[in-house]
Amino acid sequence: MPEPVEGGTPKAQLSPNEPLRPWTIPNAVTLLRLLLLVPVCWLIWTGAQGSWIPVVLLAVWASTDWVDGLLARLLDQRSKLGEWLDPFTDRLGIWGLALTLSVSGVIGWWVLGIIVVIDMVVAVSAAKAARAGELGVSRVGKSRTAVLFVAVLFVVMGATVWPGADAIGQVLLLVGVVLHVIAALGYITKAQRHRQSLRT
Repeated sequence: MPEPVEGGTPKAQLSPNEPLRPWTIPNAVTLLRLLLLVPVCWLIWTGAQGSWIPVVLLAVWASTDWVDGLLARLLDQRSKLGEWLDPFTDRLGIWGLALTLSVSGVIGWWVLGIIVVIDMVVAVSAAKAARAGELGVSRVGKSRTAVLFVAVLFVVMGATVWPGADAIGQVLLLVGVVLHVIAALGYITKAQRHRQSLRT
């Protein structure tokens, strides 16, 4: 779903009529993050016991979610495309990582199932409000994304270099899924208020 940008300080969304402005440095960073998702998932899938490569590459990949938001603020290069591309990359990344870890048997399939189902529900119920620019950035949504990325990092670390990290990762996964549900309820509630305002 086209959620608001989650990579930086909460700000008002750009106007729906704002130009896309695709050629910006933050958008280039986000696009690079999108392109790196496949090799990141592949290295997690094939990562050998004792190898730090999947852990390091995953950490670098996840950190770019913060970098593109920081660059957008510092360079004053917020764009309509960035508001769509950044959360889309986050969602695709979480889906891809959860799928890879589920297939590998590192995490339960329930994690992927809940995340995907919740995302689909939000996409159906709140898409119009999001396109209208009525869904402000959610602090819970920002926290959800950060917790899930950190959880995946610990789980991958537990499967490769530090077995004790897996327990931490599994707990963080549970927290992340709970935050995912709470964030979704918040977006759905805002979307309902938007629909009601259009009727009055």
